[in-house]
Amino acid sequence: MRARPADVLVAEHMLLGALTGGEAAGIPVASLVTSLYPLPTPGAPPPGPGLAPATGALGRLRDRVLAQLIVKPWGKGLPALNAARVANGLAPVDSVIGAFDRVDRLLVLSPRALDYPGRRFPAYVRHVGPRLDDPAWAGELELPAGDAPLALVGLSSSFMDQRAVLERIAEALGTLPVRGLLTTGPAVDPASVRAPGNVLVTAAAPHSIALRHAAVTITHAGHGTAVKSLAAGVPLVCVPLGRDQREVARHVQFAGAGITVSKSSSTRTIARAVDRVLNDPSYRREAQRLAAEIAAETATDRAVTELEALAERATDKDEGAAIRG
Repeated sequence: MRARPADVLVAEHMLLGALTGGEAAGIPVASLVTSLYPLPTPGAPPPGPGLAPATGALGRLRDRVLAQLIVKPWGKGLPALNAARVANGLAPVDSVIGAFDRVDRLLVLSPRALDYPGRRFPAYVRHVGPRLDDPAWAGELELPAGDAPLALVGLSSSFMDQRAVLERIAEALGTLPVRGLLTTGPAVDPASVRAPGNVLVTAAAPHSIALRHAAVTITHAGHGTAVKSLAAGVPLVCVPLGRDQREVARHVQFAGAGITVSKSSSTRTIARAVDRVLNDPSYRREAQRLAAEIAAETATDRAVTELEALAERATDKDEGAAIRG
């Protein structure tokens, strides 16, 4: 920043080195969260395990204990973090988790409606809505033939040992009166996935367009696929594979917009879950409710508005300093 001065620093929220550099430069700092808000807060279970919200005193005790256990490992990084802070002319902090608070804005690129209604966030947190763009490699849309309900299938775009799960999903769709569009992503060769005749297997497709035709999405509950489906009013069957996916799946289920099955589920179990979501109108109704809230949240670009406000504040501060000088 000394070489290329800036009015605002924007960085992914985990990059404490970058956030420390912005603080040391004395400019406004915004961090970005590209999934659900990932730190413990009042009014919600600790994020990570995919727990349901607490009910009663025992549930609240569970949350307090687990929150302490979840943040404890971060303490190992405190000496290195404070060494970097002191080297850049900043005072040390008491905890690594506390360092995430040292921003002017934390922008959550996720729908507020997908989070728990009773959750209370720090004052600097802003939900600015999701990014719904398709990746550049999504290609053109090809739909399977026929007019049966369309089931869109997409597991992780990175490798999570998902080929066997994809095959079980495809086999499950083969037992139902549906069309399946199964996208493997870059991590799996579509030719390696066996599928029945009513399931089209392809490396990629623009999900935002495919979802206009879909009746259900079967997904690993990655934040991007889940939120795109909800933004289109399409309910989900979630098959979490790891990472933050159990947490996303729990929020989808809590919102009433889908159900979750294990990644080790049998073909029959997956088929029953898909059939349930297709034939119980409550799932589509709740997905459409979330779609309306996401549409309102993304009608304007709140992230840009927040960043422009920070830049204006920095400019006003510089002008004030110049006048005083």
